[in-house]
Amino acid sequence: MHRRVYSLLLTASVPLAFGRLLWRSRHTPAYRQRWPQRLGFITPGPPGGVWLHAVSVGEVNAALPLIGALQHARPDLPLLVTTTTPTGSAQLRSRVGDSVAHCYLPYDLPGAVQRFLGRQRPRLGIILETELWPNLYATAQALQIPLLLANARLSPRSARGYGRWPQLTRQTLERLAAVGAQTAADGERLRALGLPPGRLTVTGNLKFDAAAPDPAPGLALRQRLGEGRPVWLAASTHAGEEQAALSAHRLLRAGHPDAVLILAPRHPQRFAEVVRLCREQGWATALRSADDAQRCAVYLADSLGELPSLMAAADIVFVGGSLGTSPTARGGHNLIEPAQLGKPSLFGPHMNNFAELRDLVLAAAAGQQVTNDADLAARLMALLADPARRAVMGQAAQALVAQHRGATARTLALINPYLEPG
Repeated sequence: MHRRVYSLLLTASVPLAFGRLLWRSRHTPAYRQRWPQRLGFITPGPPGGVWLHAVSVGEVNAALPLIGALQHARPDLPLLVTTTTPTGSAQLRSRVGDSVAHCYLPYDLPGAVQRFLGRQRPRLGIILETELWPNLYATAQALQIPLLLANARLSPRSARGYGRWPQLTRQTLERLAAVGAQTAADGERLRALGLPPGRLTVTGNLKFDAAAPDPAPGLALRQRLGEGRPVWLAASTHAGEEQAALSAHRLLRAGHPDAVLILAPRHPQRFAEVVRLCREQGWATALRSADDAQRCAVYLADSLGELPSLMAAADIVFVGGSLGTSPTARGGHNLIEPAQLGKPSLFGPHMNNFAELRDLVLAAAAGQQVTNDADLAARLMALLADPARRAVMGQAAQALVAQHRGATARTLALINPYLEPG
């Protein structure tokens, strides 16, 4: 596909994109806000700063160690962080406040990205994970703004998707000044798609460098749920996975009648739907928003930004986006957060977005893969009956995190040449 054809198709889809924002705003009103930014109409910031793009909550969390390192290395340089979602924006503000500027990244329309980059004029752009936007990259090159892809990951499935448009993907990758990949396998997939030789460095995963969360709020929640009660968390669940978690919980409570399930859906627009599901099935359900945790069987986390505290409250963490068939299976979610807290993790078979990390966790015996709700219940019962085994798995998880630290320093070394004055 030629970039001109891509631009025409993208332009034609703009009404659909804004219609989708309006649809999502039914449950998340923030999707109705700041629409001009989606077209590049931003308030110009000081030129010559650093611009970093992190799509949503996961990428923002990965960016935090790098943001801190950049602010320490060059406190004189203004830092703009863009996100795509309101949840990413909220997470950024909750973690770094007003120490960085923020706006939404515009859609990849020629005029929109020209306005955005022309008004901001950064000396460097850093794109986290894998966001390949042909017009954004071409405009940055035309304006002589070097772009770096940091913490890059590319699953085999995503590589096949980009491979459908080989010419456009190759041209986009050729515009990158440098790439810091999470793993050698991610780097090889990028090279196979056309990343020029000599621009790739395997830097590791920035999420290993994130500061361990404060366990105190989680321990306080654990006390409110009831001392001595077994607690497990189903984290970042997608449609269909809540039903699987509730089925597993029913089986678990046959042997552990006091067990509590903390249920944390991935997307806030689904909170009301999941509350209905729990109550229709007769579960005594407490809501985080009501600050009610007394003698419930299911504690629904209808809030954002509190996943680390929920993990700290649990004995075992099931990581969602990984169980069932499409559209339930989303390729999994990050396993590093429970590992930081020394929690054994369980996850389904669909971890293609985190395949290398899954393999590390399994090899370290820090987590286990499950196949369905009955298997999930069986693993939960076995682990709850064996505190010593849980402790060994948790220690292995924390050792795994310690072993893979250092990505921030390696990424900063990749960035430093572009931060020099001039």
